[in-house]
This record gives sequence, structure tokens and C-alpha cells, in this order.
Amino acid sequence: MRARLLEVIEKHWGYDSFRPLQEEAMTAVLDGRDSVVVMPTGGGKSLCYQVPALLREGVTVVVSPLISLMKDQVDALRACGVPATQMNSSQSALELRALEKDLFDGRIRIVFVSPERLAMPAFRQTLQKAGVSAFAIDEAHCISHWGHDFRPEYRQLRQLRDTFPEAGFHAYTATATEQVRRDIAQQLSLRDPLVLVGNFDRPNLTYRVLPRVDELKQLVEVLERHRGEAGIVYCIRRKDVDSLSEQLRKRGYDALAYHAGLSQEERRSTQEKFAAERCDVVVATVAFGMGIDRSNVRFVVHMAMPKSIEHYQQETGRAGRDGLEAECVLFYSGADAVIWKTMLARGGEEMEPDPKYLQAATRHLYDMDRYCSGTICRHRALVEYFGQQADAPSCNACDVCLGEMQEVSDALTVAQKIVSCVYRVRQSFGVGHVISVLRGENIERVRERNHDQLSTYGIMKEHSRNELRDLIYQLVGQGYLAQNGDDYPVLQLTESSRAVMRGEAQVRLRQPVVAKKKEPKARRTYVADGGEFDRTLFEALRKWRRSEAEERQVPPYVIFSDRTLREVARVQPTTLTALRGVYGIGDAKLEQFGEALVTRVREHASSGP
Repeated sequence: MRARLLEVIEKHWGYDSFRPLQEEAMTAVLDGRDSVVVMPTGGGKSLCYQVPALLREGVTVVVSPLISLMKDQVDALRACGVPATQMNSSQSALELRALEKDLFDGRIRIVFVSPERLAMPAFRQTLQKAGVSAFAIDEAHCISHWGHDFRPEYRQLRQLRDTFPEAGFHAYTATATEQVRRDIAQQLSLRDPLVLVGNFDRPNLTYRVLPRVDELKQLVEVLERHRGEAGIVYCIRRKDVDSLSEQLRKRGYDALAYHAGLSQEERRSTQEKFAAERCDVVVATVAFGMGIDRSNVRFVVHMAMPKSIEHYQQETGRAGRDGLEAECVLFYSGADAVIWKTMLARGGEEMEPDPKYLQAATRHLYDMDRYCSGTICRHRALVEYFGQQADAPSCNACDVCLGEMQEVSDALTVAQKIVSCVYRVRQSFGVGHVISVLRGENIERVRERNHDQLSTYGIMKEHSRNELRDLIYQLVGQGYLAQNGDDYPVLQLTESSRAVMRGEAQVRLRQPVVAKKKEPKARRTYVADGGEFDRTLFEALRKWRRSEAEERQVPPYVIFSDRTLREVARVQPTTLTALRGVYGIGDAKLEQFGEALVTRVREHASSGP
């Protein structure tokens, strides 16, 4: 069995080994045993159902949430010589009839469909006639009320078990806690499923959580570190997306906006430009996500705290899907949790309306806020959240382990000063006024209330307004202060405030390491092929790839990944035989692109240094 699987993988995809848990997941499909497979983004989930589909009788049906995602996956499979197709509402009746005939004649092994189409009785009859042997449910967390992207239409999938009693059912997702995994198995009526949970750590990603001070300036610093590279910038609200993308364009960045308030054509245009590498920066809400298969995203920026660690893991997971180094930066303020709570209470435009979702949302916010304000290794915090253990004491790939953040040594004293000030202004003022008092600012609104006579006036004058704002919001996030009121949120004390004033609280605050102005430490290089490569040749190959992709009307990553092009630029093969040994080049791609690649390598070699 193992040898047959490896033979198919090497022939079609050009890989010579399994990634963790792939062999077990593929064997489950071939054995007809149901499964729940949780692997991080970039871990190779899709091969778990694609490879077995070529080794067993019958059709494999892949449930996919987005038409755009289906098309890209089908294009990628066909480029590897795999007979696959999609069936959806964008196709004409004539096209669908032709595809049905191909299905009945056994010319298609994998078909991608939406959960809505599977709910149609006539379509289920078509699949029965075609002889379905397996269902692969992608983004399976969408079926769970406890997941982070619950979609009601996914609930209908449980009906498939009655219609296809002999088929195997396999659920795949990148992020799922134990509770979500149990719910997935129950909702799909899985029979004694094999549950495989991969390592949630993404060692090629460098995580940074920084206090949000001057957000535009901070974002530009990240963009400058990644000139010419692809990235996604996430905002909480649509208005933030529109404002930020406009500001970036004024500064010369080709940044496009994406959110649910734009027209379908505008969203499709942005997604296509990003996938085709005609645009490298997208500013978006979480509406921009599932359909993004671009493998060479080198940075993901969150302008504010996401609403759950599951969302954060999923969104940062869109960086470095090719296994190469990437950076994930989160600009955080304790105010973010307050914004999310307000949106939850109001049922804002970006919020899920489902009551069970809302029930879990507050807990998710608490977990995410604790991660942001934490002082332990980011990689460790993430894997432990998902119930796993970190392997090393230091990852050398996050702001904490790189020494960019530190704990405030006198955190309890700092907290006592702030809480005392809130008490002395009678819990009637917002963050800005409390900061003015703590800094001892000689301004009218402080004097007219006689707050310049308070004992807390000026006791933290050595701190900047931004530093104090971050410290206050950390205390809010940890429950030592509360922020109440819609139109004018005021700071108020909590039960935990008393423990602070009595000196009994275990307060932990964090701050950036104070140092001379300099660039952040270099991102750790995590080159999967383990060697240096010719960057001039690599850029020439990227340009060639983009041209080929445009001609074939497919995304560039469908031709080759950056990892494959780096390997070509490192090895510099000048024969087809040598090229066939490069990672990611199977028989079909060797036949289609081999001569062109070898020719460009030879031309580069002859051009000299």
C-alpha cells in the first residue's frame, strides 16, 4: 500500500515522501474507514483524499465552500495530470450535462461541489448513478456550532449518510479543538472515525504581537520589509478596510480592498488579481479567506485582535503555505476586545447571528486577548491552546523568544497607580482623561475638574500617552478594570480591582524592549530545501511563471510553487532528467514546462555573473 501511494504522489506531484499523518489519512480512505483529519494550513490535507482517489474505484466528491476555490483546485489537479472537475451554478446546463456524461463514463475521478448543490435531490441521484466511493468535506469546522466559521448549509451534509450508506466520509480542517472534532463526527454521523490531529505548530512563521501605537507607520514598516512580496492585511470593520487601503495607495502601494460590502464583481476582481500576482497587498475583513490558495504569501498583518485563536491560526496560516519563511504581525490594543464585545452585543454586520455561536464567542475573545497580552513563546501558546506540547523551550521565531518584548518588572505597582487614578476620578471618565491625569498634563479639562489636585496627578509622567493607553487596555483585558458605556466608554473598577489595591493580584504586563531605533531582528530563514539559491534566476523564473499563468488563465502557483522555483534556482538543472528530480515536478509538469525551464536555466548560466 505504502509503495503504491508513494508511486502516485511522485508521478503526479513530484514529491518523494509523506508529510506527517498523510500516509495514515490516505490509508483510511483506501480502507473505507471514516476519518477526521486536522492538519495546519500547508500540511498537505488535500493530498489525503486526492491520492487515494486515483487508486480506488468510484468517484471522490469533495465538498468545498467557494466556487473560486474549486476552480483553483481543479486547475492545479489538471496541471498534475489528475482527471478532476467542478460542478456548480456558474456552469451552463449544457456544460453540466457534458460533465455528467464524463462522470458516468468513468473519465472523472474527483468532482468538487458546494454543500448547497449536494442538498439537491436530483444531484444526489446523479452521484448515485456515477458510483461515489468517498466524500471529502473540506473546511469541515464549518459544520460545527462550536467552530469559528459556522455555516448552516454544512449541517445538511448529515443527510448524505442515508443516501450513500456504503461511501466513506472524511472531514478535513486546519483548526479544530477537541470539542469541534467531536461535533464534526456527530453531525456527519461518522462511523468509528479515525481521528488524526497534526502538529499545530508552523515553525516557518515568525509571530509578533506589538502594541498598536501609530498603526499606519507600523504597517508601512512591515510592508517595507516585504517589498515585492505578497501579503494580507486584516481589519475588523469594513470602514477600516476602505480607509487603510486608500491611505496605502496614496503612499504608492498597490493595495486593494476586500470585504462583504463590495459588489461581487469587485470582490472577484480583487481575488483574481491577488491570485494572479497582479497585486501583492490585499486589505480585508475576514471575508477574504477560504478561497485564498496563493502559496507564497510572505506576511499576514492583523491591524487589531481577531475574535478567536481559531480565526488567528486560520488567517496567519495563509502565510508561508509553501513551507518557506513568512512573518505574522498583530497590532494589539486592549480596546480590541471591547470593540468585539460591542459588536457581539449589537449583532454587528460582520458578526454571526447564530445564538450558539454567540454563546461561545465571549470565551473565544477571552482566549485571544490572553494570547495577545501573554509573555510566553507565541508558538508554545498556540500549540498548547490546541492541546499539544511545544518541543523546544525557545522557538527563536516570535517577539518573545527574539527578545523584542519583556514583562514590566513592577507590574503590580503600575496597576495600583492606574486603578487608584480611576477610583479618584470617581469612575466617570474615559481612557484619554485618565491618561491626562496620570501624565500630569496641564490642560483645561483637567484643571476645571480640579483633577490636578489629585494625589495621582502626574505620578506616571515618565510614560507616553501611547504607553499608558496600552497598559490600561492590558488591565481591561485581564479584568482588573472595566470599560462601560456605548457613546462614551468610561473606566470603572471591578472585583479584581480590590485585589490590585490590596497587593494580592498576580498582575502581568508587557512592553516592547526599549532600545535604540533599529530594524527588528532578521526573520529566521526556514528554507525547506536547506540551501541558498540564485535570486536573479529565481526572479526570472517567477516572471516566466507569471507569463505562463496568464496565457493559460490559471494562478501562477498552479504552474509551480515558489519552493519549486527556489529549488530550480539552487540546483540549476540543465537536462530534463535532472529537472525531474526537483521537488514538485511530476510527469505532467515535466512534459508541459520542462523544456522551457531548462532553457531558462541554460540562458542564465551562459549570461555569466
